[in-house]
Amino acid sequence: MKKSKDLKNMGELKSFWIIDTPYTNFNPLEKELSVDVAILGAGIVGITSALLLKEAGLSVALIEAERVIKDVTANTTAKVTAAHNIIYSNLESHFGKDGARIYAEANQKSIDKIESIIKERNIDCDFRRLPCYIYSENPDERDMLKKEAKAAADAGLQATYVESSPLPFEIAGAVQYENQAEFHPRKYLLNLIDSIPGDGSYIFENTRALNVKEGDINEVITDKGSIKAKNVIVATHFPIYDPRRLYSKMYPNMSYALGLYLNEPFPKGMYVSTQPTVTYRSSPSDKGDIVIVSGANHKVGHELDTAESYRKLEKHARDHFDVKSIDYHWSTQDNITLDNVPYIGKIESKSKGVYVATGFMKWGMTNGTVSALIISDLILGNENKWSSFFDPSRSMPKLESTKEFIETNVDVFKELIGGKVSRPSSMDLSMLKEGEGSILTVKGKKAAVSRDENGKIHILSPACVHLGCQVVWNTAEKTWDCPCHGSRYRYDGKVIHAPALGDLPEYEDLEK
Repeated sequence: MKKSKDLKNMGELKSFWIIDTPYTNFNPLEKELSVDVAILGAGIVGITSALLLKEAGLSVALIEAERVIKDVTANTTAKVTAAHNIIYSNLESHFGKDGARIYAEANQKSIDKIESIIKERNIDCDFRRLPCYIYSENPDERDMLKKEAKAAADAGLQATYVESSPLPFEIAGAVQYENQAEFHPRKYLLNLIDSIPGDGSYIFENTRALNVKEGDINEVITDKGSIKAKNVIVATHFPIYDPRRLYSKMYPNMSYALGLYLNEPFPKGMYVSTQPTVTYRSSPSDKGDIVIVSGANHKVGHELDTAESYRKLEKHARDHFDVKSIDYHWSTQDNITLDNVPYIGKIESKSKGVYVATGFMKWGMTNGTVSALIISDLILGNENKWSSFFDPSRSMPKLESTKEFIETNVDVFKELIGGKVSRPSSMDLSMLKEGEGSILTVKGKKAAVSRDENGKIHILSPACVHLGCQVVWNTAEKTWDCPCHGSRYRYDGKVIHAPALGDLPEYEDLEK
């Protein structure tokens, strides 16, 4: 097993957004109930949908497995933008100019919707309009950026090609987008949840949704009882209920973030480099502007030393800025669809009232708000001109035979038949140090073994309870990660991230 480098100089392993805001304390579900809409997952999709639907007069129940706004939405970089790296030239190629225009309009309108909610509710969440630059330091990418700028402008965005930026280093070229934004996601959403409970509506924390039984009235099965609802929204990031097998048409990607301070002012704007993909933005804090740097992306479970990913990101930051200190580090997962468009709408065309929102391609603040706008319109019977474009049942004939589609499912197949990424180590169990984990052979049986900070050994089944892929040890965060569909477990096997809904079983017989 590769030895990880020390990450103590990178500050606390926690998102800045969580550090900077209070915790919530809603009760779990205690008895069965009925509402108009049950919403699974309390991130930006679930909370925004709950607010819009309650304001329209419907009763809602918002369900979260742990605490609200604590998982993916709390680990975002929170760029509120339609500038989604190099995307519009690709969308134009696959879906024509009309498709690119729909995507651009939906995401730009979502920025306006967020701003209007903030103004209506007078929310102090550090929202500010700023330009966003998609840039490259490589002169060979200028033609690509020029093509992207034209496609984005044709799609209706304020986008132009430039060869300079406010960054403190030279660039070869960039697409400059005007009228974009950034904010503090938890400050924004914590205000929204204040309006949800009451008048027949609820928020339930520490309530894990396990399944959905479809019918004229749908039933959500949880670990605390069931909720009946005419409509159900599956907004759990990776769907916990997935009859369409969307998992075969997307894959989970992990990226890393550093919260750091500079010895120099951060230039006004948001920035995304094309190669490698690294993003920058700043946010006010008690110590001055903190800069959020994110990147070092890879498929979940496909990097055997995740600590090294943080080091790569640190090097990139120090190569480009005068870094004073790194105070926080964290990671997050994003679902990448094969046609670069999220899945938003009815989970199946035959479903009477079950909806899904997933596959935000690392741009969840706008795509998540787009999801809430589309799904609330569908439930309320309102016309929505974007819905057919994002429909999960859309045809993808040009893409299902592509290299990406084939490779994604071949990777899953290889993991299912034995674990391509992490082979059993030959090391003896006694050699495992505190804070380390590895796939080992124990008494002739393959096992996921870790030693916690107190020296206790945990011997677990290495098979993810979702579909059986072999988990991989995350060296930086001391978790077991599934390389197939992104489920994650604590060192002791407790599930922390869907689509898995249960814990890794303990091998008690091997512990004796």
